[in-house]
Amino acid sequence: MAVRRPWRGSAVPSSPAARYSQRPCALPVWWAAAAASRAAFLLLLLVAAAGRAGVSAAGVPAAGVPEVHSLRGSWRLGNGNGSVVLRGEVPGCVHTALHRAGLIQDPYYRFNDVMYRWISLDNWTYSRTFRTPFDFRKWQKVNLVFEGVDTVAQILINNVTLGRTDNMFNRYEQCSFSWDWGPSFPTQGIWKDVRIEAYNHYHLIYFSLTSFFVKSTQKWRLEIEAIFDVVSSKPIVGLVTVNIPKLQTQQTFNVTLQPGEGSIVLLVNINKSFAVEAWWPNGHGKQTGYNMTTTFIMEAGYQIEKFSKAYFRTVELVQEPIHGSPGLSFYFRINDRPIFIKGSNWIPADSFQDRVTYDTLRLLLKSAADANMNALRVWGGGVYEQDEFYDICDEIGIMIWQDFMFACALYPTDQNYLESVGAEVTHQVRRLKSHPSIILWSGNNENEAAIASNWFSIPYADRGVYIKDYVMLYVKNIREIVLAEDKSRPFVASSPTNGLESVKEGWVSQNPYDTHYGDTHFYDYSIDCWNWAAYPKTRFASEYGFQSWPSFSTIKKVSSTEDWSYTSNFSLHRQHHENGNDQMLQQIGYHFKLPQSTDPIKKFKDMIYLTQVMQAQCVKTETEFYRFSQSEIIKGEGHTMGALYWQLNDIWQAPSWASLEYGGKWKLLHYFAQNFFAPLLPVAYEDKGVLYIYGVSDLHVDHKLTLRVIVYTWSSLEPVCILSKGGVTVKAQSAVPIYKESINDFLERCQNCTRKSCVVTFCLMGEDGLQSPTNHHFLSSLKDAVGLKKTQLSASVSQQDDIYIFDLHTTAITPFVSLDVGSIKGRFSENGFLMTEKKKVVMFYPWEPTSIEELEESLTLTSLVDIV
Repeated sequence: MAVRRPWRGSAVPSSPAARYSQRPCALPVWWAAAAASRAAFLLLLLVAAAGRAGVSAAGVPAAGVPEVHSLRGSWRLGNGNGSVVLRGEVPGCVHTALHRAGLIQDPYYRFNDVMYRWISLDNWTYSRTFRTPFDFRKWQKVNLVFEGVDTVAQILINNVTLGRTDNMFNRYEQCSFSWDWGPSFPTQGIWKDVRIEAYNHYHLIYFSLTSFFVKSTQKWRLEIEAIFDVVSSKPIVGLVTVNIPKLQTQQTFNVTLQPGEGSIVLLVNINKSFAVEAWWPNGHGKQTGYNMTTTFIMEAGYQIEKFSKAYFRTVELVQEPIHGSPGLSFYFRINDRPIFIKGSNWIPADSFQDRVTYDTLRLLLKSAADANMNALRVWGGGVYEQDEFYDICDEIGIMIWQDFMFACALYPTDQNYLESVGAEVTHQVRRLKSHPSIILWSGNNENEAAIASNWFSIPYADRGVYIKDYVMLYVKNIREIVLAEDKSRPFVASSPTNGLESVKEGWVSQNPYDTHYGDTHFYDYSIDCWNWAAYPKTRFASEYGFQSWPSFSTIKKVSSTEDWSYTSNFSLHRQHHENGNDQMLQQIGYHFKLPQSTDPIKKFKDMIYLTQVMQAQCVKTETEFYRFSQSEIIKGEGHTMGALYWQLNDIWQAPSWASLEYGGKWKLLHYFAQNFFAPLLPVAYEDKGVLYIYGVSDLHVDHKLTLRVIVYTWSSLEPVCILSKGGVTVKAQSAVPIYKESINDFLERCQNCTRKSCVVTFCLMGEDGLQSPTNHHFLSSLKDAVGLKKTQLSASVSQQDDIYIFDLHTTAITPFVSLDVGSIKGRFSENGFLMTEKKKVVMFYPWEPTSIEELEESLTLTSLVDIV
């Protein structure tokens, strides 16, 4: 299909009258968000729209650097009937403007997501008057640029309609209308930059660079693409020089820009005499980038200097036969090295995107890296994240599985919609493809599975029509654009998918959840989550998880005293997953005693604690199962090469699958992830009365280590049994069995031990200081544990530079020790642990200034034996 310039969100002029006046004057600009009725929103729910409003002004050609005038700042904002008028900051949205002006409370407070629905059902107008910042007559083209308009809007200047927008991406942010982890806040506003830009001859619109390794010559090569808006009526020739000083690489090219959308592609061969340091994922090497300057010197107009980072990395999605198994593999090879993908799924960090700052993104992404993650999947029901998100991922080595923004729905395929989607996809690929962190484009979230499993009750006779529409949208439209725009990374049409098998079956597989192909999403809240055999031995687990509540300090900010009960109206309202609160109770009940306190607030806090313990232990069990399945095939299943649990972050303060609460506070699950994603980890499980321990390694070389197993009774801090097994070989980037013994023999050898009275801990140690986290294996449910007793658990706090040291003391074995310092922002070095020694040191890393006194006053210590 032909894609016109509006791929950046242009609002196309409605008529020749939309041209600017030829003389400088005061120009009022009105922007009207058409949220006129519920019907309008519903009608446009899956039609996206957004923001580049372009209008030309004929003038006298003049040399010179383009002029840019920002229209950020304070605008006049009013509702449909004029009863509400206030100042609205741009970038921003209506909700945040009303909140800032004191006209509404925090939208997240209590039931305000319902109380403030009127905001989304009203029309809103942004307006401002400004004096033209420069003489339009000197410029061949003047654009009024809206980088992000949310969503259905009419743009006017001096009462003349310049254009309309109907695509936020360039489409609605789907989860704005609620999901099972978030509220319904369909926002309206100018959520990104707005400016006037003027230029002659040509203007650089997109600049991207991708790297390739040419095996035949053993050289790295950069492909640089520059796309211009050429307003000259004749071709423009010139020179382009690319310089990478650190690699002593400099090349100059003769180029010609054609009128219209002029593009040039430059192939830069990197000097072979210099060793190029590749970009590696977190935990596998450095994230080296090289400063690069690209200079455009054309015969007419002005010189452009583009400063950028050049990264060198290759990515392959390997789908090939596996010996001893039907189906195909599904794993990523980075720089020719197979990588086990460890991480989570990313959702929008806030319902109000203008509140998502660089610091917000960095805190969340750094927390992912600190938990030994190397990847995140940007989920297809949210938003394409801002540039800073991907910049940070480049910097800290977080690989991105990037969905296009289509999720859990059927979409139209009329020509207008396909053109809008085509514009969206073209823009996003051109904007993002320079980032080495992005390793995969994925067409949608769960839409192949939706058709295959008939989520929408499509009559069988009509199924072929929907499959045809699916192929039209995701294959003939999105896929073809992606492959034309970016040849440096793979594409899959959906997640979950059977990959090449889905292609073979016409892009909609009979069973997209087949464990012998592709990736899977798995949720089952009725199973006993400690039972590893309940999980699919899949090639790649891209979604799975269990819910928990956020900590009391997080809930307290958006609730009142009457809400602090697990069965309050607030708790029921905040839970958006059907039967979610009951499912958590059921899962807790399998292995823990439920709180019985007569103090309602203590009972609520105890329930919050138990949901977090349950979630952490459940996801730990499932993730460890995926990790130890990476090197084996059992009954045709295995070679699992990815574990991305659902979900990393929260959009508001509510029960969800997240490991990071709204605001960034680590749940117990995130502390557990730091261990179960560790580069070296021993994992234990039982099968038919036999205890197995596997050595799991992401390290690049084999290691000879010592396995140390310690058994305790619940009633004593003194070990009853210690086993050291030396000379254990843990192979590089694999999972191998390193210990096997029947439980009966194990307990008999340790004496005085029964399943209910003892617990097993174990770790791997090397002579060079290499050591794994200490892992644990419960021999029974903790509600049946014999010998657990109330402990005297205490802590003292000291300071060393910017780090605070918590010295813990216990008088007995203490399971799931939780340190909580309320609303003080920061994280501990570990948390939720099994304390088996009298003393333990835990560090606290603050994210903002605090003091020993504040920490001591805010500290709450909780363990399983405190729950009564």
